[in-house]
Amino acid sequence: MNPDWRSFLASANAVFGGDSFAIEHFGDTVSELEAAARQTVIVPLTHLALIEAVGEDARSFLHNQLTSDVNRLPENQAQHAAWCTAKGRMQASFLLWGEDGGYRLALAADLLEPTLKRLPMFILRAKVKLTAENAQVLIGLAGPSADAALAAAGLPVPAAALGIARAHGSTVIQLDAGRFMIAAPEAAAPGLWANLASATRPAGTPVWRWLDVKAAFPLVTLATKEAFVPQMADFEKIGGVSFNKGCYPGQEIVARTQYLGKVKRHLYRLASSQPLAAGDPLFSPDNPDQSCGQVMTAAPAPDGGFAALAVVQANFAANLRLAARDGPVVEAVAVNPP
Repeated sequence: MNPDWRSFLASANAVFGGDSFAIEHFGDTVSELEAAARQTVIVPLTHLALIEAVGEDARSFLHNQLTSDVNRLPENQAQHAAWCTAKGRMQASFLLWGEDGGYRLALAADLLEPTLKRLPMFILRAKVKLTAENAQVLIGLAGPSADAALAAAGLPVPAAALGIARAHGSTVIQLDAGRFMIAAPEAAAPGLWANLASATRPAGTPVWRWLDVKAAFPLVTLATKEAFVPQMADFEKIGGVSFNKGCYPGQEIVARTQYLGKVKRHLYRLASSQPLAAGDPLFSPDNPDQSCGQVMTAAPAPDGGFAALAVVQANFAANLRLAARDGPVVEAVAVNPP
């Protein structure tokens, strides 16, 4: 995280938790979650990081490594993408877009270091450079007045989901209905934050994670690295996988999984009276041999209890337990019912 941005957020009453990437709250997590359910909130996306890819071969390199069709990415559009192992397991998931003749890739902050350590190993003779982008910060905005807050701050509103609009050195991406991510220059970020915060409610990382659960956004983190084939997380349903492009790591397994219809695990929303965390295993009394699911993203829920996204084996979803076969009961509802 940019140290100047961290210092500014601390001066704005952000409380950082044990996770060095996350902001616990700006005073009260419970009231922030309640506000997110009906008002417009602004959240520093410190749990995300940016990779910059530049060079004349940046497009072809990313196209050959990622699951999405980078060659067909429009100029003012973002797309979801994943980087897989040779066995088709997601090492990282990204929101990808073009910027200044290169590309930006937003990913979980705890995967920045391992991704930048391993992905450049595949550059070989390609003319591309991958670096951490620390000169920009990411800000999230969500709620019924998000459009108005952007306009009041002099920022444009993209026309549709994954659409991009730019002004004053900042890039605005519409993630889904009423939810936006802003990539802003670090020097301009404090002023932009103050402008946006005057009409919205500042909130911590748990609020954004709850919004991810609500939107069924399957972010891969260090806790779930190499745990899922893309289709297990319904990643193809948000445009994160192209089945018409050429080869990429794990492509044969991903394609075979798709066309043979062998995916038994899918994305579910969970509700629990007990805290949930990314990486938590799920069990069922009906399956004594092994776990039948794993949590991807979790957060407290505005109405009490806890909510999560998890990859779950469909035939055991009706009888789930947390952490052990005799653990607390967890309710599961398929994000994309068959």
